[in-house]
Amino acid sequence: MISDNDYAFEGPAEAPAAARDNNPPLSISELSFALKRTLEDRFGHVRLRGEISKVNRHASGHVYLTLKDDKAAIDGVIWKGVVKGLGAQPESGLEVIVTGKITSYPARSSYQIVIESMEPAGAGALLAQLERLKGRLRDEGLFEPSRKKSLPTFPATIGVITSPTGAVIRDILHRIAERWPCRVIVWPVVVQGDAAGGQVANAIRGFDQMTPDGPIPRPDLLIVARGGGSVEDLWCFNDEALARAVAEARIPIISAVGHETDTTLIDFVSDRRAPTPTGAAEIATPVLADLRWALSDLEARLARAGSRLLEDRRTRLRAAARGLPARPEDLLALPQQRLDHAASRLGSGLHRNVAVHERQLAVVGGRLSKGLLDRAIERRGDRLAAYADRFGPAMKRRLDRDETRLAALSRALATLDPKRPKPGFARIEDAVGAMIASAAALSPGQAVRIVFSDGARGATIDGEGAGPRPMAQPAAPPASKPAPRPKPSTAGQGDLF
Repeated sequence: MISDNDYAFEGPAEAPAAARDNNPPLSISELSFALKRTLEDRFGHVRLRGEISKVNRHASGHVYLTLKDDKAAIDGVIWKGVVKGLGAQPESGLEVIVTGKITSYPARSSYQIVIESMEPAGAGALLAQLERLKGRLRDEGLFEPSRKKSLPTFPATIGVITSPTGAVIRDILHRIAERWPCRVIVWPVVVQGDAAGGQVANAIRGFDQMTPDGPIPRPDLLIVARGGGSVEDLWCFNDEALARAVAEARIPIISAVGHETDTTLIDFVSDRRAPTPTGAAEIATPVLADLRWALSDLEARLARAGSRLLEDRRTRLRAAARGLPARPEDLLALPQQRLDHAASRLGSGLHRNVAVHERQLAVVGGRLSKGLLDRAIERRGDRLAAYADRFGPAMKRRLDRDETRLAALSRALATLDPKRPKPGFARIEDAVGAMIASAAALSPGQAVRIVFSDGARGATIDGEGAGPRPMAQPAAPPASKPAPRPKPSTAGQGDLF
C-alpha cells in the first residue's frame, strides 16, 4: 500500500505509425492510474463501519489493517501523522466507524481506504475495548487492594479536579463547607471529549508535584469528579494514560465520576470510589458537629470518672483515719519504747558474743600443733615412697618391651628398603638415579643402571621388536658349608607382667 507519490505518471508511449487507429492500446500503468483517479474523484470522502482485523504497525509508523463485515472486506492504511490523533486506536476485533477516501494500489490492482479519522462504533465496541484494557491493567496488578492508600481522617487541604462550571463543583464545595470547613483547591479541567483524559492526568501530576511547605500546600486528598452521562460522555475517564497517572500518584484519590450505576476505569485504579460527587465529599471529610458532640461527651465522661475517683479516695481516707489515734505522738510511743529496750541490751549482748567466740577459738587452737603437721607430712612421704618402689620396676619392664618391639620393626623395615635389593632382585634407575617402576617409562636406546645387592651395572634398552637374548647358563656356585643357624638370644627378654 503506497501513496500517490510512489508512482510517477508517464504519458502513453507513441505507437508506431503503422499501428495507429481509433482505439490505441493502453499500458498496464496507464489503466491502473486511470482507475486510481476515477476512484479518488468518485469516492473522495466516505464513511465506513466495520470490524478491524489484521492490524500491522509498520516500523515507519504507518498502520495497515483490514475492515470487514459479514460479506466483504477492504484494506485500509493510516499514515503516521494521523495515528496519534485518532479517537480510537486500531485493535483487532474492534468495531469502528472510519472516514477517509478510496484509492487504489496499482502494484497489486487492489483498492483501499486511506483512513483520516476513526471512532468506536457504539457502546458495544466501547465496552469491549474497555474490557480488554481492564484485563491488561488487572494483570499488571493496578487493581490490587494491597496497593491502595488509606484516606486521611482529618484532611487539612482537599484538591478537586473537575469542571469549574456546573453543579458538581458547587455540590462538593457546599457539602465540604457544612461538614468539615477546610481549604479546597480546585484544578479546572474539561470532563468530556478527547482532551479531557490528558487534562485530568496533568492535574493529578501537578498536585502530586506540590510540596507541603510550598506557597500552595499539597492536598492531603484528591477528588476526581464529574456528573452522569452516557458511555461515550464518560469514555475519557477510561483512558489508559489517565489510569496509570492515578495509580502512580502519591496522594490518595477518590473517584466520583458519574452516578452510582456508572463505572469507569479510574474507579478500579483509584484508592476509593464514591457513588456520586456529593458522596465523595462525604467520604473525604468527617462531620465537625459530630466530632464536637463526641468530644464534649468524652469530656463529660472524663469529668464524671474523675469525680468518682476522688470520691473513692476520699472515702478510703476517711476509713483509714478512723483507725488512727487522736494524737500523732501516740503512733510513735510504742515503737520508741521498743527501741529503748533494744539499745539497753545491745552492750551486754556484744560482750557475750565476743566471749563465746573466744572460747571456740581456744578449743580449736588446742587441737592444732606442729607435731600433728609433721606426722601428716611423714605419712604422705611414706605413701609416695611406696608408690615409687612399686612403679619403678614396672616402668623399666615396659620400656624394655617397647625397645624390643622397636628393634624388630627396624629390622623389618631394613628388609623392605628398595635401595637395598635382595639376592635375585634388582632395581632399575635412569641416568639421574630415579627408580623406574614400569616398562612404559622406558624407550628404546635409553641408558639405564641396574642395581643388584652386590653392585650396579649399566645397560641399554632394546626396541620393542627385539627378541630375547639367549640366557647364559648360570655358573655353579662353589660348595660351601651352610652357615650355622644362630641360636635365639634370650637377652632383652622382658617379663610378661
